[in-house]
Amino acid sequence: MEVELLSKQNFNFKSIPAAGLHGVGLTNLPGNLIKLVRGYIKARRFIHQFQPDVIFYTGGFISIPVAFASKGVPSVVFVPDIEPGASLNFLIKRCTLITAVTEDTRKFIPQNKKVEVTGYPIRSDLSKWTRENGRKEFGLKNDLPVLLVFGGSKGARSINQALYPIMVELLKQIQIIHICGEDNCEETRQVKSNLPQSLSARYLAFPFLHSQMGAALASADLVVCRAGASTLGELPFFRLPAILVPYPHAWRYQHTNAEYLVNHGGALLLEDKELQTNLLATVMNLIHNQSTLTNMRNSMHALARSDAAQRIGKLLYEVGTSKGVKPIW
Repeated sequence: MEVELLSKQNFNFKSIPAAGLHGVGLTNLPGNLIKLVRGYIKARRFIHQFQPDVIFYTGGFISIPVAFASKGVPSVVFVPDIEPGASLNFLIKRCTLITAVTEDTRKFIPQNKKVEVTGYPIRSDLSKWTRENGRKEFGLKNDLPVLLVFGGSKGARSINQALYPIMVELLKQIQIIHICGEDNCEETRQVKSNLPQSLSARYLAFPFLHSQMGAALASADLVVCRAGASTLGELPFFRLPAILVPYPHAWRYQHTNAEYLVNHGGALLLEDKELQTNLLATVMNLIHNQSTLTNMRNSMHALARSDAAQRIGKLLYEVGTSKGVKPIW
């Protein structure tokens, strides 16, 4: 996915082999260790060729071989979730500066580390979308509410499985934009083909959206989605009330993200195990309650930080050009 997206932006993309170690099991551990060693060797070659003034980390196991290969180079770590993951915790101890989305992240960072709260960076092209031109992009009607459903870049099977049985009931009253994920395309096509013709036009399904994602977010009155890091930036930016369903098969990062948005009044939290029984009622109770949606919309908007990308860029420039900045290791 990174290759496809970055090639459109004319980035000189270099891939580095890597793999996780946490929870992979003894069978996969030797192979993953070998990938990390290969990644370290390749990263050292790239670092030597490129001679960076500063390195920017956003987490993931791919960052570990790069960190070992770039000793002596100043670095900035961005914590995209409220709580940093295992790789970021490793990097945080060794970086020059930490940038975070919210003040809540400070409690997870050692007190001796410098933290700048910047907000979550938003792609500049998202700002061109409004409710009006977003709905026009998808051919949506203005007299019916719009529900956006997605589960991250690869979709979310449990959300899809909860949506399919209640589709007819929902489409009687609302329009749906559904980003189902590449692996769920065939099943989603089958579900759409079985819809009554009068309702089928109200259901728009896509395996993945990139250039039109802003249009989908701007069009919606309500979203049902996971609680990945991007929700901390994109939902506030679009003032979009949410029903958040944290991914249950990982560490608590998404749950912490969801709780942050819920505690600030912009979202409701629905556990993955409750989807089948509670999704329909939760959506219908919200989508027709304009006063609640307005309050949630205002609460989301209060969390927006539209200048996050510029602030992070400024900090990177300062670290990369400052002669007084010394690498931690």
